[in-house]
Amino acid sequence: VALLFALLPLLSIRRVSPLRTLRASVDEETGAAADPWRWLVVGLIILFITGFAGLQTRNWQQALGFSGGLLVAFGGLALGALALMWLVRRLLPVGWSYVWRQGLANLYRPQNQTLVLTVSLGLGTFLIATLYLLQALLLGRVQLSASGQQPNLVLFDIQKEQQAGVAALLTARRLPLLQQVPVVTMRLVGLNSRTAASFREDTAAAGGAGPAGGGPGGGGGPGGIFTREYRVTYRDSLIASETLLAGRTPFVGADGLPRVSVDANYFKRVNLQLGDTLTFNVQGAPMQTIVGSTRTVDWGRVQTNFLVIFPRGVLEQAPQFHVIMTRTATPAQLAEMQRALVREFPNVSAIDLGLILQTLDDILSKISFVIRFMALFSIVTGLLVLSSLVILSRYQRIQESVLLRTLGASRSQILRITLVEYALLGALAAAAGIGLAMLATWTLAAFVFEATFAPVALPLLGLAAAVTTLTAALGLFNSREVLSKSPLAVLRGE
Repeated sequence: VALLFALLPLLSIRRVSPLRTLRASVDEETGAAADPWRWLVVGLIILFITGFAGLQTRNWQQALGFSGGLLVAFGGLALGALALMWLVRRLLPVGWSYVWRQGLANLYRPQNQTLVLTVSLGLGTFLIATLYLLQALLLGRVQLSASGQQPNLVLFDIQKEQQAGVAALLTARRLPLLQQVPVVTMRLVGLNSRTAASFREDTAAAGGAGPAGGGPGGGGGPGGIFTREYRVTYRDSLIASETLLAGRTPFVGADGLPRVSVDANYFKRVNLQLGDTLTFNVQGAPMQTIVGSTRTVDWGRVQTNFLVIFPRGVLEQAPQFHVIMTRTATPAQLAEMQRALVREFPNVSAIDLGLILQTLDDILSKISFVIRFMALFSIVTGLLVLSSLVILSRYQRIQESVLLRTLGASRSQILRITLVEYALLGALAAAAGIGLAMLATWTLAAFVFEATFAPVALPLLGLAAAVTTLTAALGLFNSREVLSKSPLAVLRGE
């Protein structure tokens, strides 16, 4: 890929005429036919990048999406630069001061740097902003152990007769009872008028090609829902991680049949309808239920979530165990609680969510550091491109400075003209990069992570200000020789 990028500018050397080399006044040829070799190299660059992404992800759809995203990013940045140049040329405000008008005119003057700097600096800004927004999105989906009053210790396999004792043990140590949830294990044995055996027969007749499912809870299609174990709970209301989509919260109907609430993804995967009949085997006893509602479940919450919820007054006497979630303030308190639990209730298991979430946080932080470093590296590369462009155009800028100073412009005015030009370039690159980052993050949030995208404006504004300031400062620093040259020295060729 590096060789292909290096080859792209070298191809133009083949068409440099001897006359243009010997006489600097000969302008570059215009209207020449497009070079087919350049299109071939561009095609190879796209092909190699897509192939490399495919080898890394082992998924050609993702590889094509990655390459397409890069093309959209480059195209968006380039279009933003060209649009700015067109607007400035057409709508240059004649009533503004000379410094502002000259600074704006520099954006579309011959040999301007607007397109190259917008693409290079904008890409770095795009990477950093995308990283920040994605990191906030992912971490927001996982409630970290140190945030608010989220539980960090889960106690499960608590038998019904042990529930009061375990709760008293926590209360004695001043630990909050954040959740107390009964859990009943059962199997599904019938859907409407059909049994699990009839579904298995249909699958066997079709050659075993039953529909497969995914998502939290698994289970697959109509045939697969009978092969798994269901752990359900019973309550009459929804919790913070649930949102009712259709129907009513769980209740017992006038006919005595419980109306259960089903997770929306499961509801869609199994092709259920409100009013369908589900028959469960509860520890050997059949129980007929009716689908009374469907609800969305945020499975990323650190709490108990269920595919199916029963109403109260139905499963209280069924064999069950309980789950209690609490929060410990310090590792010492956690260790002391675990010792007391083993001593008094050896069958109860405990999971330290704090340790799991801290490990996850550490992994995400390390990944974030690597990607952030690469994004900063891209910004530094853009600033190096800025420096090289300013240095390469130094002779032309010296001539412009001489002309302006001969016409009466002061050094202060030339300095402010340069400041306006590079500040506008930095602002354009930052705005285009952040805009693309917000579009990319929204796309990933909606179609990949299935999360709500809510950007925070203040850090993005800080990033835009930093990029604009760095661009303006570096442009002024590399233009200092333009201001130091006297007009007479330049005219003499010194």
